[in-house]
Amino acid sequence: MDFFIQSAHAQGAQQGDSTSFIIMMVLMFVAFYFLLIRPQQKKQKAHTALVAGLQVGDEILTAGGILGKISGVSEHYAVVKIGDNTEVKIQKSSVSMVVPKGTYDEA
Repeated sequence: MDFFIQSAHAQGAQQGDSTSFIIMMVLMFVAFYFLLIRPQQKKQKAHTALVAGLQVGDEILTAGGILGKISGVSEHYAVVKIGDNTEVKIQKSSVSMVVPKGTYDEA
């Protein structure tokens, strides 16, 4: 009967080469680094530079969608004019982008 069906060996399943496993794990880490970690680090570095460069008079768009002009800046906060007599104090880290001059019109 063993002629048609090979006998199963319990240790036969564990005989894979360990170096191929290590190479596969290294390749997976490299793929994660270049596809996930590195782009996120670049994006974070660009946002940090944007927040550090905020000045009075810049027109900004916040993460919440508020468009306004910066009227005051401190270390962690910025005062943003969003209307004629309306100013709000926001965290500088919530600024998503600096928009071109003239986008915010005070009409």
